[in-house]
Amino acid sequence: MRFKKFVMFLFVAALAIILAACGSDKEENSSGNKNQSENTSKGSEGSEELEGSVVIDGSGTVFPLMSRLAEEYMVNEQPGVSVEVSRAGTSAGFEKFLQENGTNFNDASRLIKDEEKAKADELGIEVKELKVALDGLTIVVNQDNDWAKELTVDQVKGIFLGEYTNWSDINADWPKEKIQTYGPNENHGTYEFFYENILEEQDLVSDINLQQEYSTLVTLVSEDKNAIGFFGFGYYDSNKDKVKAVGIDFGAGAVQPSLDTIAEDGDYAGFTRPVFTYLNVNHAKEKPEVLDYAIYVMENTNKFAGETGFAPIPEAEASSLVDELKALQ
Repeated sequence: MRFKKFVMFLFVAALAIILAACGSDKEENSSGNKNQSENTSKGSEGSEELEGSVVIDGSGTVFPLMSRLAEEYMVNEQPGVSVEVSRAGTSAGFEKFLQENGTNFNDASRLIKDEEKAKADELGIEVKELKVALDGLTIVVNQDNDWAKELTVDQVKGIFLGEYTNWSDINADWPKEKIQTYGPNENHGTYEFFYENILEEQDLVSDINLQQEYSTLVTLVSEDKNAIGFFGFGYYDSNKDKVKAVGIDFGAGAVQPSLDTIAEDGDYAGFTRPVFTYLNVNHAKEKPEVLDYAIYVMENTNKFAGETGFAPIPEAEASSLVDELKALQ
């Protein structure tokens, strides 16, 4: 009897040892899984995902390209970053950019002015110019205008300087109807480019109808048979059913603006201009999402330029700017 009790004791003791060992192994495995889970979590936190906001204002001309890039960036690159793009106009945008706690970027359809550079220096803002695309200044007329299919540069200047009152003043075979001119207002870099580079800083005709919104200009020209206006190629390209582009003769025959002719050394070079976005470098150094977006823009601008009405910049220029931006990291 005592022997049976002794055997039972040995059996229970052995079972206890086995269960204790299993428990120890389970605890080790549980601990190991816990550590592995913690490492995975840390790896996720250390990824490239960003959060925050990027604020952009400025050129209405550049707006379609920048808003397309912003959309693509938020959907496919950094869902945690909100990119807000507005279009106050180049000059109005610089006013919002060049102030304490101003915007992160200013889109511009002209170069930054000396007085704007001086303002940046005064505020201690380091500004970096990023050339994003090429635009072709486009002269547009009403769809029912079947006479002014081509104009020389001098004729364009004469119209917007008020040297011609009626269409027949340009060509006797054209209607004896008063020409009505339209264009973007002084907030826009397109206005300044036209005034400075095309009209050589001569005053526009006194009764020109200047507007803040490009969509309004398209509507006004489309409703006035004797209208003629100017704006960037992209707005014409997306409204071909409402307005017509005038071919421009730069001295070797009329050239229509197109993605093939718009280039700084191309057939439409006389009315071609680079467009930009200006980066607040201080913000880029303080906010990773601002710098990340700047790099994304320069890596992808040529991908979306054509679909938003712009000709691409040379890839070497874009790559060089990407390298300069990455050096800020």
